[in-house]
Amino acid sequence: MNNKEIFYPESLFGGFTDIDGTIAFFNRVNSLLEPSFTVLDVGCGRGASDKDQVPLRRNLRILRGKVTRVIGIDIDPDAQKNPFLDEFHLLQGDAWPLENDSVDLIVCDNVLEHVANPERFFLEIRRVLKNAGFLCIRTANRWSYIAIAATFIPDRYHSKVLSAVQNGRKQQDVFPTMYKCNSIQKIRNIMRKNGLDSVVYGYEAEPSYLAFSAIAYFFGVIHQKFAPAFIKPAIFAFGKMKK
Repeated sequence: MNNKEIFYPESLFGGFTDIDGTIAFFNRVNSLLEPSFTVLDVGCGRGASDKDQVPLRRNLRILRGKVTRVIGIDIDPDAQKNPFLDEFHLLQGDAWPLENDSVDLIVCDNVLEHVANPERFFLEIRRVLKNAGFLCIRTANRWSYIAIAATFIPDRYHSKVLSAVQNGRKQQDVFPTMYKCNSIQKIRNIMRKNGLDSVVYGYEAEPSYLAFSAIAYFFGVIHQKFAPAFIKPAIFAFGKMKK
C-alpha cells in the first residue's frame, strides 16, 4: 500500500480520497454549468485531464460537451492541441482576445499564482464575464508551507523538484510563480473591487507533494487535519458578477 492508501483508505475504492481537491473544485464548477453556457478556461494547457487515471475526476475536469462552447486561452502555443476545447486563442500581452460580456463562466485553475499583474487580470475578467456570470478559481496559497518552500528554490530548479514529487511532471508544464494575489484576503478584496459577490476559503487535500517520504507524508496529514484555513495550501474562490 502507498502512503495515500494507508492514511486515506477510502482511496482503495475509486482511486480518490474524500478530500480530493480537484474533485471538490470541479464538482462545484459542474454544479454551476448550464447547457447554453459559453465557458472560458484561462490557462487551459494542453489537456492534462486526459491523463488522469481516475475516471470520475477526469470526467469532472472535462467541460466540453456539457455546455455550448468551451474557449481556451493560454500563453503556450501548444495549448491549441487541447482536445477538450471548441476554440483556442493564444494569449499575447494582458488583453484577452474576447468580446465584452461574452462568457457565462470562467475557470481559472492553478493560474493566478503565475499572474504578474492581477489588477489587469481581473479587469479582463470583469470585461468578458456576463452579468450574473460565474468565476471559479483554484490557486496556491502564498502562506502555505508549499509556497513558502517554493520561494526559497530558484525558478530554474522548480521543474526538477516538481518532477521528483509529482510523478515526472514535464518541464514545459512548470511556469514561474509570482504570488501577487495569493492570500484569502487579497482575493476577496480584488473580487469585490471588480463587482463579484464571492466566497473565498482555504482548502487542503491529501499531501501529494510529500508522497516521496512516509514521514513527510505523515506530518502533511497532520497539517491537513489541523491547520487553520489561512495557511492551507489551496485557495478556492467562487464569484458571481453583478454589473
